[in-house]
Amino acid sequence: MHFGIIDDIAAHLAAAAKLEVVEIAADPCPADMAGDITVNCFRLAKALRRKPDDIAADVAAFCNSHEDVESAECIKAFVNVTLTTVALFRDTVANSAALLPRTIVADGEKERFLVEYSAPNTNKPQHLGHVRNNTLGMAIGSILKRVGHDVTLVNLINDRGVHICKSMIAYQRFGDDCTPESTGMKGDHLVGDFYVRFDQEFKKQVAELKERQPELADAKEEELLPQTELGAAAYAMLRAWEDDDPEVRALWEKLNGWVLDGFNATYARAGTEFDRVYFESDTYILGRDIIDDGLQRGVFTRRQDGAVEIDLEARKLGRKVVLRSDGTSVYVTQDIGTTVLKHRDFEPTAMVWVVGDEQKYHFDVLFAILQALGYEWAGNLHHLAYGMVNLPQGKMKSREGTVVDADDLFDGMTDLARQKTLEKWPEVPDDIDRRAHVIAMAAIKLMLLKVGLRSTIKFDPEAAIRFEGDSGPFVLYNYARIASLKRKTADADLPAAVDWSLLGEPAERALAMRCAGYVEVLGRAAREFDASLVAGYLIDLARDFSSFWNACPVLKAKPVVARTRLELCTVVAAILGDGLDTLTIGKLESM
Repeated sequence: MHFGIIDDIAAHLAAAAKLEVVEIAADPCPADMAGDITVNCFRLAKALRRKPDDIAADVAAFCNSHEDVESAECIKAFVNVTLTTVALFRDTVANSAALLPRTIVADGEKERFLVEYSAPNTNKPQHLGHVRNNTLGMAIGSILKRVGHDVTLVNLINDRGVHICKSMIAYQRFGDDCTPESTGMKGDHLVGDFYVRFDQEFKKQVAELKERQPELADAKEEELLPQTELGAAAYAMLRAWEDDDPEVRALWEKLNGWVLDGFNATYARAGTEFDRVYFESDTYILGRDIIDDGLQRGVFTRRQDGAVEIDLEARKLGRKVVLRSDGTSVYVTQDIGTTVLKHRDFEPTAMVWVVGDEQKYHFDVLFAILQALGYEWAGNLHHLAYGMVNLPQGKMKSREGTVVDADDLFDGMTDLARQKTLEKWPEVPDDIDRRAHVIAMAAIKLMLLKVGLRSTIKFDPEAAIRFEGDSGPFVLYNYARIASLKRKTADADLPAAVDWSLLGEPAERALAMRCAGYVEVLGRAAREFDASLVAGYLIDLARDFSSFWNACPVLKAKPVVARTRLELCTVVAAILGDGLDTLTIGKLESM
């Protein structure tokens, strides 16, 4: 927050201490105390070489003689300052309006970020977990862009591997040459059904295997995959794929094409976009040459069984195999090559991966290996780990077919938004479907963004779609409410000039102070890769505006008061709109 009085206090203290500059930050005054802003003098003691209480007394005396200050009170080493009405609205609302269109980081502080998110497998449709990933990735990339950084948004499609072959095997055996057109299904849903069918048949074979070999009773299903007929067939198909078998490749391209068409439709509904899409089938072998070079330089060692590994015990990450004894790559090998490729393509100053927190060890290992290989940029890699999304009935399990499909989620939330909208406004607007979609996506996105990254979310559709409280529709409603007010006053006979001295109601002052915090929130959210800061701010701003709306009439006020309150509303709408845009949430001028 920037206030003129703070600049003047800093100049006063600097002159007294014969310093060129003194840095002072203004904090909002605690809610249970009188005042608008607080100056913490403990922070100044070291630089000024004075006792905090003495500094506070000096600051309070200076403030009480300042034209911008109504009163200033010392509470130990803290000074609570109440600004005059004119100074408060000048330094909050007017300054916010001036700062809003600008970027935040200076030209010399701009970085080039590469943000990777989504990374779905082409064996099933996207689900609620992907929706959280996509929402986070888009929001973080947008926040970084908003403050002024250069950002490239990247997706890595996981389109190869034994898990992909599982769907292919099931389609071969049970598909009867069906297509999305013949079944009336989206391609990703169709292929996902065959992934589920493989798992169903695989479980039957595992049960039969354990019945024949009781000693395997406690073995995990995945460990037994190669010992089942279906599993052996999947691994054989993977080897044939790697050997460029034309029939296997043709089937792979057909099923993957269906899935990718489905993915693109799902992405379009949510407004999810990428600047570049990589495919694992194109990148999976790139890491081998890097490993070979590192082996020659002593970064890696070869074990007696022929496998290549790296010793990361010093980092408490154990020993990690990077090439199997048969020379084939493991997952981290592929990621090494892909990361190097992405850096060559875009030369970012920092890379961010939006991936669930269950992959923390993987990224710790990846980053440690890249650092050991000597890449100078490897110290600026970030795993943006986030918690799981659960349903009321528990954790999602896609292989059992109980996952909340992203498309079904969008359909259900849109239907719910349409229902809630018509309950609140019975007259059906011509564009009810568009409005319902925007409301639904706002509900989903804000529900997923408002909590901290590491928090596990229990997604509640009814809570997400509410038009009050801490929901996306509530923020949209207050934005639309101001748009409606501006339409109603467009031809009103109001003065051209505002007079901030006429405001001063508690709800007006609280709303003005909230406006002053937006730019700071944006900057912090970008530094910390934390979209929840922006989401939480928008919810708080909408609440403060709702309180103002109920306490301070605009249309029924005297003309000059109405004009000034309208200006306050206009700034609030601009901030709400900018924040929604920054979180990639659509807006409505009318609900």
